[in-house]
Amino acid sequence: MMIRNVLGSAVALIGAAAAVYSPFQAWYDGRHGSAYRIQDLFNGITATKSSIAGSILLPFAFAALLALVGVVLRSRLLVGVAGLVTLGFAVLWMVRQYQVESSLSLSSNGTGLGQGVANALGGGVLLLVGAAVMSGRGSRAPQHAPVYAPEPYAAQPEPQPDYQYQPEADTGSFSSSDLPPELTEPEPPQQHDTQTQPVQQWPARKDD
Repeated sequence: MMIRNVLGSAVALIGAAAAVYSPFQAWYDGRHGSAYRIQDLFNGITATKSSIAGSILLPFAFAALLALVGVVLRSRLLVGVAGLVTLGFAVLWMVRQYQVESSLSLSSNGTGLGQGVANALGGGVLLLVGAAVMSGRGSRAPQHAPVYAPEPYAAQPEPQPDYQYQPEADTGSFSSSDLPPELTEPEPPQQHDTQTQPVQQWPARKDD
């Protein structure tokens, strides 16, 4: 991420420098870009020369300032906007110049389009490339709500009988009948006497 930011920033700064330097070069038939008035881009190009402060240097200087701020803030948006401003004003000048000359020729004897136009267009392209290469400011990881582990269930108490023993206050006596059936001890089963009952013997009869 850091390497991309450094590389993109370097490309964007080179493009901004080319855009700012372009008005000091020949744009058409040896006429420098600083000689074109800023209002000529909107009202049509005239032969009236302009001062540097009121020339087409202003939009390119503004674009370079946007690019510089974008590099410092690592903002791809600002650098991209600077590239669009540079290309937009360069293309607008070409349209106005074509309306005057009816052609945009390029020749080796110094007539026609000059080096300044090429630097302006190249600077705008480099600004867009720098914005595309930059990774921008790293996004922070989203803050997740802390996850709490569920508390273990408490052991359920054993069920107690609904019946509660209450001793009689008047007599203080207690009988097993007052207890619930599940707390009373069962009576032992009655055992039957299986022993042989003695046989009653009758006295022997005397013979007459």
